[in-house]
Amino acid sequence: MKQRGRHRRRRRGRVLRGVLSGAAFALTAAATMISASQATVAEYPGAAKATVAKPPAPHPLTAVAETGALRLTEHPTPPAAGRLASALGRPVGVGAVLAEADRALREKARCTARERAALPVSPAATRAYCWDDADTAGWRPGAVTTSGDADDDGRWGENRVILSAWSREAPAGRTPGRGATARGGLARVAFVDANDPQHLAYTWVLLAAPSPDGRDLRGLGSPVSGMVWYQNKLLVTAGRADRAALYVYDVEHIRRAGPGSRPAPGSGAAARVADDASAHDCRFILTPIASYRLSGGADAPRPDSVSLDRSTVPDSLAVTDRVPLGDKGEREGRTRLWRYPFSGDPDRPGLLETDAAGYVRAGEAYESRVTGVQGVLSHRATWYLGRPARTGQGHGALWRQDTEDAHPVRCGTDRTRRCWSAPATSLSHWESTGEVWSQSSGALFAVPLASLAKP
Repeated sequence: MKQRGRHRRRRRGRVLRGVLSGAAFALTAAATMISASQATVAEYPGAAKATVAKPPAPHPLTAVAETGALRLTEHPTPPAAGRLASALGRPVGVGAVLAEADRALREKARCTARERAALPVSPAATRAYCWDDADTAGWRPGAVTTSGDADDDGRWGENRVILSAWSREAPAGRTPGRGATARGGLARVAFVDANDPQHLAYTWVLLAAPSPDGRDLRGLGSPVSGMVWYQNKLLVTAGRADRAALYVYDVEHIRRAGPGSRPAPGSGAAARVADDASAHDCRFILTPIASYRLSGGADAPRPDSVSLDRSTVPDSLAVTDRVPLGDKGEREGRTRLWRYPFSGDPDRPGLLETDAAGYVRAGEAYESRVTGVQGVLSHRATWYLGRPARTGQGHGALWRQDTEDAHPVRCGTDRTRRCWSAPATSLSHWESTGEVWSQSSGALFAVPLASLAKP
């Protein structure tokens, strides 16, 4: 079945909106460079009545040395790994995966007090669901993306879908399982059938990656801190130990894993990865079709959090790197914010735009003093940055920034900024519903984008 919207014409007004957003950045860039250097420090009372310095607005990066380090190169999956993937059998689509969704998320009313306590204080979640502890024990929640990213009508085919990534490492002292990395890491994605808001069901899909020499397949060993589903492609971040910065998967080429996959004779490593998926309760497996590598060297900023921005023309991938949370607050360290444009070539659906030299270049880039970012969203020239809580502080913070100013979402009688979910993760805007999805510990939740934009 052909998926809806793969070559959909954008809704009326998208171009004008994107042009206005771009103009806003261009007109304020010079002013921002002055205001960033002359910014006065505003003070916000914290929960303990201590003052906290507010960082200035993001600073545009224009030097070639700064933007050149963000450049990507696109690499197809090595032929040997591609042949191993094909040996797993005929591919299936998202609909076939959802048809086998046999696990259920609990609605907010059935979440435990501990799970509800991890949800944002402000803005409050309008929808929330909780995972089964037994099903996710030993796994760490990561990025979220939805069919609202995949297609601007919010559906993939006839289905509304949420994808939730989880990762784990092998227990200390235990030999890694077959198909895993040397450290025993694995990553999987829950494909959630969200057609009925009262009953969200899901099943697991294992993420695979080529071995370093390209001759084998293994389980993806990186924590999935960023993930975007755009058209028929799923873009997933990779860890620092991996040569790739992003892996690209085709959601129309999901394969069955485990005993039911019946891998072809001689498929070798592909069969082992499939067996490993079965051992980890995954019914399906996704193998990459391509990857993106940074050309700026080992010290170049790496994509850590990503999200889709449909308010630009063309649509773009919003990116931030990970700068550790400094003990001295936001004024310690620099976080880079940048974006890559998606290709408008109908022969390259869901891939990033490359220039004549084959490079993917950052369309624009900024530097922010908000550190410890673990979730990024960009919409109409505003950046939203999720930041986890410090140890013992309960909730995290959500910062709203543009080229003129930076503000945290505040709440409570003392106007504290500790209002967001405690272990902040990725942000994903479902444009057709106006919701922003994220997850915190064992909870998956949504808040209205309009509530994030309020001062």
